[in-house]
Amino acid sequence: MLKPNLVGASSTFTTKPEVVKALAQLMLRSGKDMLIGEGSAAVNRFNIRGREVYPTNKRDILDGMQNFVFDTLGYSELAGVLGVPLVNLHSGEMVDVPVPGGFAYDQITLHQSLTEIDLLCSVPMMKTHTMATVTLGMKNLIGLYPGTVYYSVRSRVHDHAANAGSPGVAYEILDMVRVNKLGLTVVDGSMAMEGNGPSDGELVRMDVIIAGTDPVATDMVAARVMGFQPEEVPTFAQAHASGMGPKSIDDIEIRGAAVSEVQRQFKKPEIVRWQSINEFWGVKEL
Repeated sequence: MLKPNLVGASSTFTTKPEVVKALAQLMLRSGKDMLIGEGSAAVNRFNIRGREVYPTNKRDILDGMQNFVFDTLGYSELAGVLGVPLVNLHSGEMVDVPVPGGFAYDQITLHQSLTEIDLLCSVPMMKTHTMATVTLGMKNLIGLYPGTVYYSVRSRVHDHAANAGSPGVAYEILDMVRVNKLGLTVVDGSMAMEGNGPSDGELVRMDVIIAGTDPVATDMVAARVMGFQPEEVPTFAQAHASGMGPKSIDDIEIRGAAVSEVQRQFKKPEIVRWQSINEFWGVKEL
């Protein structure tokens, strides 16, 4: 399954369908059966009304929102051209899956398709993030929390993880990484976002694709390309503390262009703690 970052219905801050198309064609040519799946966060007229963002678990709203996102961003057309199914990860058959060494959850409910695939491929857009510092392959998996179970937006997920002590939304990210078969990350750095991402930052053209089979290593390299040190990203620090991934860029084999050839110092986001906004953002249920 290819999992792009389609957090909303704007092409400004989402994975470009051209990148997913190229990746999908490579997989199809190698004889793989394939799906494209997503559970978007929030879209105007669905769970955004005016300036208010509402969490909802209502299937009719979430299904309508997901279809709108797929149609608006060109993924419905792309899936038709490729002849591959689009999966709305918000609703359908669900399965409870244990989380090995879970930080916030002992088990997570997943769309059944995620338990039936052999490989999950995260295809994020390269962006900064005001809570997570960066949003790359691992943070992209927040879109796997099904809205009919956990609501979307995922404010209740962040509340639960914050109560468990999650630093910078790291717990809810790493639990979802551990419960899935994330074997490939392909970062869409064709156009990236700096500053106050994931949706309100400034676009910068990078013209780079970063791919790897270790999710922590791949995200670390992408973050370094963006000018961030590993210790600046709470998800990396928590992953390292729990024994996940390499702790240093020097321990990662990097092929193709050197980091120094494509590196750019991104404007850093203004970091906010979830506990500082959770009393007024994503509170009122739709």
